[in-house]
Amino acid sequence: MQLSKAEEELMNILWKLKKAFMKDLLDAYPEPKPATTTVATLLKRMTDKGFVAYTPFGRSREYYPTVKKKEYFSRHVNGLIKNFFNDSPGQFASFFTQETGLSKEELEDLRQLIDQEIKKK
Repeated sequence: MQLSKAEEELMNILWKLKKAFMKDLLDAYPEPKPATTTVATLLKRMTDKGFVAYTPFGRSREYYPTVKKKEYFSRHVNGLIKNFFNDSPGQFASFFTQETGLSKEELEDLRQLIDQEIKKK
């Protein structure tokens, strides 16, 4: 399952805070802040999707992510590679390095990362 753009924005806040009550979430939003009902609806959807859970405290709820940020984005990138690059990491790497306007220094940094991963295998 994927998150909508608005859900991803809220999820990023929750990943950063680790645990948060509604007030904490609203305070963390940049201006213009969404309505409380909007955030409540997003939290309900994200809970139904299994990305968020909560601990009740009286009439309040403390929300927390159930999926790690790295895990979510790893699945997201793998889905992009599968759906848009014929399940070919090479095609993705070619597109990424040619179309993102990376500097020579950034490309060399990527090469170092790749070389490090090759040594681990």
